[in-house]
Amino acid sequence: MTRPDPTSDPVRRLAAVRDAVLRPVRGMRGVLDWMRPSEPLELQIVGRTLFHAAVVGLGAGLLGCAFFAGVEYLETVLLEQIAGYQLLRARGEHASSAPAHGVHLWLLVVIPAVGALLGGLLTRFAPECRGGGGDATIEAFHLHGGVVRRRVLWVKPVASILTLGSGGSGGREGPTMQIGAALGSTVGRYLASSARERRVLMVAGIAAGISAVFRTPLGAALIAIEMLYRDDFESEALIPAVLASVVAYSVSITVFGQATLFGYLAPYTFQPGHIPLYIVLALVLAGAGSAFVGVLRIFQRVSSALPVPAWARPGVGGLALGLFVVAIVHVAGPAIGRPDQGLGVLGGGYGAAQVAISGADWLPATWTGVQILVLLAIAKIIATGFTVGFGGSAGDFAPLLAIGGVLGGAFGLAASLVLEDPTIQPGAFALVGMGVIYGGVANTPLAALVLVCEMAGSYDLLVPLMLAEGVAFVALRRVSLYRAQARTVHESPVHREEIDPMRRLCCRDVVRLDRAFVPVASSLRVDELARLVEQAEHQDVFPVLDEHQRLCGVISAESLRIVASNPELHAVAVAADLMAPPIAIHLGDDLRTVAQLMVARDLRSLPVLDERGTVIAMVDQHDLATAVVSFEPRARTDA
Repeated sequence: MTRPDPTSDPVRRLAAVRDAVLRPVRGMRGVLDWMRPSEPLELQIVGRTLFHAAVVGLGAGLLGCAFFAGVEYLETVLLEQIAGYQLLRARGEHASSAPAHGVHLWLLVVIPAVGALLGGLLTRFAPECRGGGGDATIEAFHLHGGVVRRRVLWVKPVASILTLGSGGSGGREGPTMQIGAALGSTVGRYLASSARERRVLMVAGIAAGISAVFRTPLGAALIAIEMLYRDDFESEALIPAVLASVVAYSVSITVFGQATLFGYLAPYTFQPGHIPLYIVLALVLAGAGSAFVGVLRIFQRVSSALPVPAWARPGVGGLALGLFVVAIVHVAGPAIGRPDQGLGVLGGGYGAAQVAISGADWLPATWTGVQILVLLAIAKIIATGFTVGFGGSAGDFAPLLAIGGVLGGAFGLAASLVLEDPTIQPGAFALVGMGVIYGGVANTPLAALVLVCEMAGSYDLLVPLMLAEGVAFVALRRVSLYRAQARTVHESPVHREEIDPMRRLCCRDVVRLDRAFVPVASSLRVDELARLVEQAEHQDVFPVLDEHQRLCGVISAESLRIVASNPELHAVAVAADLMAPPIAIHLGDDLRTVAQLMVARDLRSLPVLDERGTVIAMVDQHDLATAVVSFEPRARTDA
């Protein structure tokens, strides 16, 4: 049987048909090969990050909404219905019912004291919940690797609801910041995340907690990564923080609506001619921010000197706060025609900031209005000292924004009166003041800038915010609201372990177990030892072993050369006479420990022992230097 000729027409036609059919397929495959990235997409990591951040954001959003509602409900019942005190609220804050008629000033003394005392009593179970929560959160990140105790999840919200709901002068963002951090740490623990992932989830929780109650998703995410450092930010946590913040924000607006805290504000037009005014405002607010931090520290020292337990000190501060507010209501209430109004001294102070932004019928646009706003800012500083400075579980975030807003509004109103310029909008200066004072003392200029723009609902104030925050940031370089802030990532204790090869690497990573070494017996004579050393040209230190092959000392080549130069000792001296006390390291010792032992004993190498105490290798300075030079921090992911 003859085979078909491949050059025959039928075969050629079939081959042509096949090539015509497969040509587009081959072309498409080539296009796909050309489009394929050189590195595979990390879809598994993306999914893991999205899932973890979504869980943290959802949990923080629900907790934040419950916390927000709990504080407002307790404020309404205790202060408005029972005491008859009219809270000054921002437009985004919702009262659950109408206040009672008639104010009972004596109750304003009792209620803040009792609420703060009960909150302080709860903090006995978690002392880190005392105060604003910012320093404790930052400390947990840097010193504890992002580990926050689970009990913070219930101690902090309950203690803060009691403190704030009874009129404590503090904010909700500080507590939700710490609650979110605890939630992120807990989620990381239960999802079996690595240490690095747990820290990232903790930062994501901070962002979600702020976003849930402040409703500024991007600003909250930037605060979370920027507040940890004075001159740096936690870049690897940015995307998870944004994702968690968006989820928490979505939960919050689903429950409370889409309006921001200060409602829908009128547009503010930037005038280039007002640049000098914003520079002066930045300097004024830098002084006010420094004064706030200084007063807070004074109150903290006074509180720590009180002869009462730490958990009872918030009650003492609450009592002083009540007396202080009663005096303000007694003096300022009749002056503004509202005997039940304390000008926003109690609570977070967002109502006072709202007045500075939008105005009020009882606030005249005259020099009297300027005086009222300035006095209100001073009163808010003192009231916050009584609450946060005495260890009350309330945030320092909101009071700072309120003080900056009130002083900014006073400055804008004064500038319009002096210059008689109708284009000056006090509300614009109030918003800029809020960002400037917090961004300056908390070292978060970028986050504060975005935060204010989100609150205003536009970026019209971007230029004056950039200018004023830059001036205040430079002026406040030596002032920090958060003592626990590290200066940079490299100075963070938790990152130092990752970045410093001397801490990240251990002896096991650098020792060469296949490299031969020469041990010596303790009974070896000096002349025999000298010949042995000459043969081991690359070994500077010799481990001395006893009759049981256990390390009993070390001999350096330099000390042996000194003895070897005296022939009279050759026949009588042995290795045991020349050896120094035993020194050794183990495979698990980090390189910093190895280097410190080398320097302390002036040795170029050290013997390495296994778990049974047997000398298995020698590690020298060259091994350490090679490891440090070739170390790549990003190659290690098991933080």
